Amino acid sequence: MPNQITPVVRALLIANIAVFALQAFSSELPFLPFMLWPLGQHVIGIAGGLPLMQGFEPWQLVSYGFLHGNLTHLFFNMFALWMFGPALEMALRPRRFALYYFTCVIGAGLVQLAVVTAALKQGEPPFPTVGASGGVFGILLGYGLLFPRNRMMLIFPPVEMSARTFVILYGAAELAMGVFNTRSGVAHFAHLGGMAFGFFLLQYWRGRWPFRRRRSM
Repeated sequence: MPNQITPVVRALLIANIAVFALQAFSSELPFLPFMLWPLGQHVIGIAGGLPLMQGFEPWQLVSYGFLHGNLTHLFFNMFALWMFGPALEMALRPRRFALYYFTCVIGAGLVQLAVVTAALKQGEPPFPTVGASGGVFGILLGYGLLFPRNRMMLIFPPVEMSARTFVILYGAAELAMGVFNTRSGVAHFAHLGGMAFGFFLLQYWRGRWPFRRRRSM
């Protein structure tokens, strides 16, 4: 458990909680342009007797990560950010940690964008994606890579395991749920996208596979 809240983690916690407070005391309409929508323009409802159109805009790849569907969604994302973020920020330093986090958020958004756009072509209705889970899963991946031997105790079931094992099992579970339960309302492939982008960025910084640096002669 972290013994202090680091600067970037603190800023992310404040920003996400503040935006959720705005969501709670406002209608959904002002936030629709900031959710992540499939490519193209789509009729998502009627406003003032006219069709309400909404579609993908580039800024949504960042803004969707500050919106949440409900209090439970917000709580679990912020809890994981608070639990694992400070250790990773102290290891990477604040500027690099912020770059890492938003790379994971954007990477998750790109993967989810491809998934929901493909679903749209197969007849599924357009639906938005919200949540910081892509960044949070990137943090979980980073924690598992940088602190692989740290011990973790699960709440259910009460089993102790290494951080590396936890990340591998969680990623495998997300992949299985993404393949077999894509309509559950949870963006499983976005979670995996956040982990994948985080993995490759960390590997690049560390000079490891597939970015091994050549030794100078």
